[in-house]
Amino acid sequence: MTDYQTITLEIADGVAVLRLNRPDKMNALNTQMRAEITDAVGVAGKSARVLVMTGIGRCFCSGQDLSDGGNAANLDLERVLRDEYEPMLRAIGECPIPTISAVNGAAAGAGANLALAADVVIATESAYFLQAFTRIGLIPDAGGTYWLPRQMGAAKAMGAALFAEPVSARQASDWGMIWEAVADDGFEARWQARAAHLAKGPTVAYAQLKQAIRQSWSNDYDGQLDLEAKSQGICGTTRDFKEGVVAFLEKRPAKYEGR
Repeated sequence: MTDYQTITLEIADGVAVLRLNRPDKMNALNTQMRAEITDAVGVAGKSARVLVMTGIGRCFCSGQDLSDGGNAANLDLERVLRDEYEPMLRAIGECPIPTISAVNGAAAGAGANLALAADVVIATESAYFLQAFTRIGLIPDAGGTYWLPRQMGAAKAMGAALFAEPVSARQASDWGMIWEAVADDGFEARWQARAAHLAKGPTVAYAQLKQAIRQSWSNDYDGQLDLEAKSQGICGTTRDFKEGVVAFLEKRPAKYEGR
């Protein structure tokens, strides 16, 4: 799939930028968009060194498009989550390159949890995150019940889910839910600079550290030490490691090739 209708994908200088492109629907997720995101993440993982996901228009993503497929009350939600959301979220989680969510506006419902699925979340200060699910008699999905307690603690996760109140980007940053909140007028330049930095970094090391941090939630201490040793062994065989050491000794910036 390369002719995207609900997103755009641009790759330049090692940076892939995936933009949600349904601004008239506040970038709400429908069946086609989920399939296109899944495909584009796979393309980026093979063709770029960092992936940025952001939205076109005033909203990052308003969540599930409740008009998709007819009557929302008759949606088979379990099927939609298993067949459409899970492949998309797994693609993001298993992407071998660093992923950034550049949250340019409201991120609500599944849209908030799509943002949280990335390795790093950078939000403009006017953005907010809303677990809107209980407003329509549902629970947080799209990974929300997994990410929220890990990123903001059980107490705040429970409150955010039960009360379904917006969490501002500044609150989200202060609570550890996201990496940083950035002033609106400097937002795009900030995420572009962050992406460019990662695109010039040691790609193999990034892939190994992503795996190690994500697996730490299911490993015990001994298992994690074992994983670290194996991963470090892989990193130690790369040309980037050798370049990093030489650059350190020569007191100059390293020039990483991504291998």
